[in-house]
Amino acid sequence: MSITNHWSIASPPPLHAKVKNQSSVRLRFSNGADTEVTAFKQDSNRRCKYFDMHKQVVPYTEAWSWQKSIVARRQTLAQKDEDNSDMLLVLQHPPVYTLGTGSSEEHLNFDIQDSPYDVYRTERGGEVTYHGPGQLVVYPILNLRHHKMDLHWYLRSLEEVVIRVLSSTFSIKASRHEGLTGVWIGNQKIAAIGIRASQWITYHGLALNVTTNLTPFQFIVPCGLRDRGVCSLKNVLQASPNWHVGDMPLMDLTHESLMKEFSEVFQLSLDVQCVSNSDYSLFSSDSKDCASV
Repeated sequence: MSITNHWSIASPPPLHAKVKNQSSVRLRFSNGADTEVTAFKQDSNRRCKYFDMHKQVVPYTEAWSWQKSIVARRQTLAQKDEDNSDMLLVLQHPPVYTLGTGSSEEHLNFDIQDSPYDVYRTERGGEVTYHGPGQLVVYPILNLRHHKMDLHWYLRSLEEVVIRVLSSTFSIKASRHEGLTGVWIGNQKIAAIGIRASQWITYHGLALNVTTNLTPFQFIVPCGLRDRGVCSLKNVLQASPNWHVGDMPLMDLTHESLMKEFSEVFQLSLDVQCVSNSDYSLFSSDSKDCASV
């Protein structure tokens, strides 16, 4: 299978925000302790329409097309000074490999004509990575003119979101590695980040391994780093004798925490939007809040 190319368009302090229409997730450990994640309900400076598909497995090309369409529309609105809200998509993908703009095929441990999964070369930064079920993929489409016009700040802020999730919800110490992008637990990467910005509007984003099957990573050199590995949240937590939680509750808990920390780091109010089918027109500027979520 050959690589498919699709070309179209080119540590902050604690902050306050709110998440609308959220639900709490409570888990009980074998030692009787409870864990609950709830969102802040404080004022924020900017609205962000949030399309929650974290339980859905969306084809990569479909989500990619959505993002590019949204960015093009947001650019038009920005030129009219009518870009009044950011957007956020959270979902899962079926098994797929993606490469960044400058990725080398030397980091693929298979014949590209006989790939185990589809391979796509994208316009994001970074090297090859794997997406698959059990991985929460977060696609923020933010107008950095309303935040900070600094891509390094944006990358570090995405890392901060994940670091806070792992610390506040799971008591796991994660970190950055100097000179590299992503989030690590020891020498293993748990979250990969690759972005693109066009006229300061971002797309692509981050992928957090929650219950991901890590086997497909063996067929690539993840992020082009031969001396480091990958891990999942599930694998890390299973090292604790008190952790006995199923995959779906863990995905839900992680998702809730991600949204809480994302809203705080970026000072955004997340307004949950109704998603009933896979038509990208759902992500239009006149979409409606989903009050029942």
